[in-house]
Amino acid sequence: MTEYHLAQINVGRLRHPLDAPETLEFVENLDPVNALAEASPGFVWRLTDADGSSSSYVSVAGMDHPLDVVNYSVWQDFEALKSFVFKTDHVGFLRRRIEWFERPTQAIAACWWVPAGSISDAEPLVDEAYARLEHLREHGSSQTAWAINKPMPAPT
Repeated sequence: MTEYHLAQINVGRLRHPLDAPETLEFVENLDPVNALAEASPGFVWRLTDADGSSSSYVSVAGMDHPLDVVNYSVWQDFEALKSFVFKTDHVGFLRRRIEWFERPTQAIAACWWVPAGSISDAEPLVDEAYARLEHLREHGSSQTAWAINKPMPAPT
């Protein structure tokens, strides 16, 4: 039986560029929040830029707006992701996201199952992950990609 891990991608459109004063507090907290994620139980992997910093600086095919930013990570299971997102200091920034991000008009996050061990620092393709979010937007929740508030069981 194959064991699975949970992959997730989320994107957002900033109200101001990453180097704008209005975004300074968000940017200053990228490294601490990413470090919190990495130290969280169940964390497996996260996308980073070429310097090993925040994925907010990574460009993604299909995301063509200059204020779009991406976060892509893998967790041992859904409970580990939920715990980090909603039960750590991350939740304070999540509650304040409207200060830095435009209100979304479509799905901004997608989850899916990947075989355990298939994700490493060899860098999974972020373009493929973004395609899963696009699939969710076009077709709704499925095993290909599902909304975080509508979890799907891991394959058996």
